[in-house]
Amino acid sequence: MNMNTGKAENPDAKLSFFERLAYGIGDYAGNLVYSSISAFLLVYYISVLGVDAGVAASIMAVSKIFDGVSDLIMGRIVDNTKSKWGKARPWILRMCFPLAICTVLMFSVPASLAGSAQVAYMFLTYNLVSTVFYTGLNVPYASLQGLMTTNQYERGLLGNFRMLLATFGTMTVNTVVLKLCAFFGGGEQYSQKGWTLAFICLMIAFVVLNLITFFFCKERVSGAEENGSSKQEKGPSVLECLKSLVVNKYWLLMVAFLFSLYFMMSTFFGSAYYFAQYVLGDESAYAITANSLSIAQIVMMFITPFIMAKIGKRWTGLLGMAVSIVAFVMTALAGQNVTLVVACNILKGAAFGCGAATMFGLLQDSITYGQWLTGVQAVGMGNAASSFCMKVGSGLGTAALGWILNAGGFSVDPTSTSAIASVNAAYIWVPVITGVIGVLCLLAFDLDKHYKKAVDDLAAGKWKGSQTDSFNDYYDK
Repeated sequence: MNMNTGKAENPDAKLSFFERLAYGIGDYAGNLVYSSISAFLLVYYISVLGVDAGVAASIMAVSKIFDGVSDLIMGRIVDNTKSKWGKARPWILRMCFPLAICTVLMFSVPASLAGSAQVAYMFLTYNLVSTVFYTGLNVPYASLQGLMTTNQYERGLLGNFRMLLATFGTMTVNTVVLKLCAFFGGGEQYSQKGWTLAFICLMIAFVVLNLITFFFCKERVSGAEENGSSKQEKGPSVLECLKSLVVNKYWLLMVAFLFSLYFMMSTFFGSAYYFAQYVLGDESAYAITANSLSIAQIVMMFITPFIMAKIGKRWTGLLGMAVSIVAFVMTALAGQNVTLVVACNILKGAAFGCGAATMFGLLQDSITYGQWLTGVQAVGMGNAASSFCMKVGSGLGTAALGWILNAGGFSVDPTSTSAIASVNAAYIWVPVITGVIGVLCLLAFDLDKHYKKAVDDLAAGKWKGSQTDSFNDYYDK
């Protein structure tokens, strides 16, 4: 039932280009926040505020404890939400405004604060952004993809549009943040005034873009269609939701894959500016090295729908992860040659395009399979728990970056041999390790052989354990 019109909607619908675009725009907006944190929050803390890298990293790591609770709570809220706009859409509207305000505050630490007061302000604003309001927006946004359609290929296209626009968002951040900071700072790149005004501009755009997603996307998949079980008229308990996830091996594989991927992105993108400045010896090379990757990723994501149509989402993602490993090893061999590094980043971008275009579609497929497997509707909780793992991966990746830099004595002398080695470790070797983990996860993700039966059964109001008395009976067996 479409809650916008009151008319029945086909849950297996094929979507219009504009609705796919409207959905993708939501992740463009999200990356104005996410990519800013990944690429520039440590730069802001270290170079603008003068905070020790280890202290900044610890703030982010400790905050992940609270993120776990908030993600699960938000997932539960989404599953229980009933409104004229559906389950997920209302939260996009409700959360975009406070998230924008708190992001500006996060990049506006008052100069009068010092010592423990400064650390407390950093901790509070970071958690308001990451733990509270980003969670409150991103869990519903991720859930929306599974609620717009059950069509497997359409979900793949939504994931493709999402990551295509997310890459544009990352590229925007890489291109304009430092320029805006310098412009508003009167030519000074590291002035507080410049950073505050730059993020006011970005967050105005953030709000407008989220409103586009809210107004132009529809929820077509009702609880009955996605769940296929009448036993959940009162809704599953939190324990049932969690049980339904942990017995779903495909969901667990996607969680491990997304955790490793987001861990990698935080260390890689977070160290990119320092890699250009201290390894390549030219900070102006940051824009071309970062944007060459983003442009290649964007180009590839125009091609990935055709690749997915031929070999499927899983093999497309697997191909991307394998190529990325090769590209990172080649970066190590490129040394200080900017041209070779750019060439390697183009290869990484193409590889990331394959992985990024498929990962969220695969996640939604795993959640649908889990609902068929257990009879439990856990769209919100499934996305929330995976979002938690992504944010833990991202947060720990950023924290690991700070700890790696601190271990190399970066704060003391960023030009020392050990400091340069720490930047290389974060920019090259951590991504190699996480890439191998991603390949192993996707090799084991053979959901294609079960998915059609799962969707057909759900459409017929059935699930795998329909003949058992309850999910707990099924689970115990």
